[in-house]
Amino acid sequence: MKQLTSDMVAQYLQDNPQFFEQHQEMLAQVSLPHPHGGRTISLSERQVLTLREKNRALENRLAELIRFGEENDAIGERVHRLSIALIKAADWANVLRITQRHLTEDFEVPHVALRIWGFPGEGPQFAQTDAATREALTALTHPYCGAADKHRSIEWFDAEPGAVRSLCEIPLRRGADVIGAIALGAEDSERFYSGMGTLFLSQIGNLVAAAAARTLAG
Repeated sequence: MKQLTSDMVAQYLQDNPQFFEQHQEMLAQVSLPHPHGGRTISLSERQVLTLREKNRALENRLAELIRFGEENDAIGERVHRLSIALIKAADWANVLRITQRHLTEDFEVPHVALRIWGFPGEGPQFAQTDAATREALTALTHPYCGAADKHRSIEWFDAEPGAVRSLCEIPLRRGADVIGAIALGAEDSERFYSGMGTLFLSQIGNLVAAAAARTLAG
């Protein structure tokens, strides 16, 4: 005689949903271990507990989605403020000042650096950027977020060696060309991490690139 297994019983009940309708007395007789204790409870009580746990999980998920939405709204408002300020910027000096102020104060990024190439100018923002770094930044299809080590842009920061542990690199695009980059650094290794959303970072790059091109093109 073929031995009956738990999988076979489960498959039978799945294939015959009318079983407990035909044997309703069994519902009151079946008892199961309480999921959070040693005592036993009826099948119906176990079903109620399961539903409560599912509802609790759904409520937690909903609260998480609401929190994410509120955070995105707040970030979107900051990007909007930055865009308005950049639109009003009459020259490159103001573009640079506005960008650095908003990123350090409004977005609370401790280390902000910017490099521009292809335009004449003075100051650290126009310092020579080596070809390998420029090629790597040009190859980015979206902002890089992750560990700061092995990235030459950390040299742009006025920070102690090893202080910056996570990094974001945002290429500044003018059409098909990359005219520079913004580097954001943090001591927190999880501030900028691989896999984080980059939509707002890309928007910031587009805004700064447009303002830089407009004021530097002469």
